[in-house]
Amino acid sequence: MDEIRIMIVDDHPFFREGLRNVLVAEGDIRVVGEASDGEEAVEKAAAVSPDVMLMDVNLPRMNGLEATRRIKNAHPEINVVILTAYDDEEQVYHAVRAGASAYHPKDVDPRQLVVTIREVNSGHYVVGGAVLTEREIGQWLLERFRQFGGEVFHEDRYLSPLSAREMEILRLVVAGMSNKEIAYHLGISHQTVKNHITALLSKLGVADRTQAAVYALRHGWVPLRSDSEGESS
Repeated sequence: MDEIRIMIVDDHPFFREGLRNVLVAEGDIRVVGEASDGEEAVEKAAAVSPDVMLMDVNLPRMNGLEATRRIKNAHPEINVVILTAYDDEEQVYHAVRAGASAYHPKDVDPRQLVVTIREVNSGHYVVGGAVLTEREIGQWLLERFRQFGGEVFHEDRYLSPLSAREMEILRLVVAGMSNKEIAYHLGISHQTVKNHITALLSKLGVADRTQAAVYALRHGWVPLRSDSEGESS
């Protein structure tokens, strides 16, 4: 079994030590780095190149969600497991939006944490105790976006290969509208909507409308609530 390289990010030394003691007992896991704040985590991620990072949310200098977002943008191959005292579904949603592969409260059973590390290292997601595939986490994201609401797209903020009309249609896809509903909403034909969707799928390199909507969520075209309300953790 290949070794899994772990980096621990938490501002409490005793908590980091506790995690380290749990992980060193596993033959396939090695702790290769630690950080005590978000900015240090971003810097060390580049230097250490861990497979999995265990990330607290409430960190000095930069919170864990922002650190996760920056790390995933620069190093998409690094998987992040969020560990936090706040087990709230909306924060789970924001964590996955930021790029996390899993989310656990800090009182998670150590055996479950080890299982999660192995799952995310193999490309899966762990949310609410369930192991999800890439497609399943995409559907989960869309459902939570429609549940929690929020803004969809900031004008001229994010670079996109799509035309203004394609972005408008993608916004409505993310909001959950069918092609027929989009056509009615925009006052265009059903076939025109289909043509635009075919074009935007090709430009984004995705296979279907669900993947396109998830692409928009994961690439910041649907901004995190903290983008407009100010960072919080």
